[in-house]
Amino acid sequence: MRRYETFIIIDPDLSDEERSPVFEKVKGLIQQEGCLLIMLDEWGARKLAYEIKKKSRGYYVRLEYCGTGKLVDEMERFFRIDDRVMKYMTVLLDKSADIELIKEEMAKTEIKKSKSDQNKSDIEQGAAQDTADINDSETAADETTKTTESE
Repeated sequence: MRRYETFIIIDPDLSDEERSPVFEKVKGLIQQEGCLLIMLDEWGARKLAYEIKKKSRGYYVRLEYCGTGKLVDEMERFFRIDDRVMKYMTVLLDKSADIELIKEEMAKTEIKKSKSDQNKSDIEQGAAQDTADINDSETAADETTKTTESE
């Protein structure tokens, strides 16, 4: 299989609910052909270099996947037909991609991501605990002050 990267510019006026069927269709095409979706990266709305269909902004999405030329043809046919897609471009990254190696890389990336998420949650919990400790000490100081004033 070959490794491809496809950039899609979608109409920025669409809501998330209106955009998600495009992503679901692409994921379905990839699964239908027995190929591998490596990454679906939503970049969000950005200013276009030039107007496309009288719009100065577009919602950018980057797909990275392993597949065949048949898959690329079918995806591009779908993009041409669908009015929500303003522009698309597919680039061949690797003519002979090793799927097992790519799956290993994806697993390693997922492990790193889960560890960083765990570290972030630990830091947030520590910060929350520090805030709680500060609030407790302020409350204790206020109570001491009240006790001292009443005596």
